[in-house]
Order: sequence, then C-alpha cells, then structure tokens
Amino acid sequence: MRLFYLSILLIPLRLRSILTEENRKAEIDDGGWFTEEKDKLAFPGPCDIEVRDAAGLTQEEFLQRYAFDAPVVIRGATDNKIFQNECRKDAMMKKYATKTIRLSSANTHSYRKADVTLDYYVTQVMKPQSLDTWGNETFYWFGDNNITEWQALFDIYRPPPYFLPGMTGAYSFGLAGAGTGVPFHFHGPGFGEVVFGRKRWFMYPPHKTPHFHPNQTTLHWLVKDYQELHPLDKPLECTINQGEIIYFPDRWWHGTLNIDTSVFISTFLG
Repeated sequence: MRLFYLSILLIPLRLRSILTEENRKAEIDDGGWFTEEKDKLAFPGPCDIEVRDAAGLTQEEFLQRYAFDAPVVIRGATDNKIFQNECRKDAMMKKYATKTIRLSSANTHSYRKADVTLDYYVTQVMKPQSLDTWGNETFYWFGDNNITEWQALFDIYRPPPYFLPGMTGAYSFGLAGAGTGVPFHFHGPGFGEVVFGRKRWFMYPPHKTPHFHPNQTTLHWLVKDYQELHPLDKPLECTINQGEIIYFPDRWWHGTLNIDTSVFISTFLG
C-alpha cells in the first residue's frame, strides 16, 4: 500500500525527470558512487532559494544580503577537482577502507552512534532509504571525523571564499545512500557542498518551526506531509548539484534528502 501511494504521489516528478535523468547520466561523473534508477524514490523539486554565481558575488554583498538574513546557493565558488578525485569510490576505498568512521542515527537529535570501518559501512550499511525504516533506525555517515585520519583529505579541500567576521570553519564530511537525509534541525551558520550526487534542501526561517516527527525520515516527510502543506507553509527549497554550495544562516531550520548516493562536506562556522 505504501509503495502504491508513493508511486502515485511521485508520478508527476517521474514524468518530468525521465529525460533530464537520462541526459544527466550521460553528462555527470558519479565518481563510482552509482545509484540504480529503481533506488531513486525522490527527485529534484523547485528551487526558490536565490542562486548566485560566485564571480558576481563579493564578500561585501554576501555580508549585506545573506550572511545574517537568507540562504543562498552559490555556483562556481571554488575549483575542487583535486578534492573530488580523492573522493571517488576507488580512491576512498583504497586509502580509507579499513579506517573507522562514526555513524549517527538519521533523526533530528542524532542520539545513537556506531563505529564501523568505511568498508563495512559501504558494503553492509549504506543502502537506499526505505519508507518502512524510521530515522532513528537509519545510520548515516556525516561528521564526527577523526582529524588525525582525515586531515590529509581536508587539507586539499578548498572552502567557500566567504566568511563571517570573527568566525572560523570546521569541516564535516560524509557519504550516504539515495533517499537518506537528516530531518529538520537547526544550528549555527555554515556552508554545505555536494562533491558527488545531489542533495535536496528544505529550509524555514528561525521563527517558523516546521511540523514534523523528529524520528521521521526526510523521505517519509516528503511523501506523507509535504504535499499536504498549505502553499504558505511550504519550505524554501533547492536541489544542490555536485560542485555547488548552499549557505544556511544561523538557526535556520533545514532538512536534507540525498537524491543519489552522495558525497558531501559542510563547513560549520563558529
């Protein structure tokens, strides 16, 4: 019944996505993190967050328009081809397969943790999200990176060329399967970049608390709740493609959904 409901709900998205998905497969390098089409239960939606080219966005304008007031998607901010090559599946498995990573449950509070090797995570844990699995039952690699083991990789990452006065950045790196994500939460400001894959972001300003269950996955919320929202209650949203960056201001609510198997890195400012 759930699968039938899901297929009916996503028919318009699937029809709009057939040609673009085929074109994308021919054009986009997935770095070896391949996602079967049958495993993609969600697709990109509208983008109503402002999108800017870094060439036309100065630090001064970033501070005036976005730093404290609004999210923004930034294209062409940095050239991270070297970092991206190091994040290919064959390169990562060759260098880091036996390294221990810390997983977090994919719910709002991420209370549960588990330590496994990268090889075990990729081969045994990292699966496309199921509607039958709750967020507190889903383990997801994002952050809690051992600096000693991952510093060499972080050293070649080129962060976004924008900053907030008096703040420094801390990196949080991860990898997750199609349909996974983190439900709505908030924290300090920062940037999120997709290295491989695509990540759909949903955002609300601090004063507008979204209605959601903290243990519900973002996919479950998209299927069961999103379509029922009044237009005035819909979130701001945009799908971030590889090489693109999204900036999220302080205490803005945000939930994420990986369209494909995705590699990503965030720079948290504090």
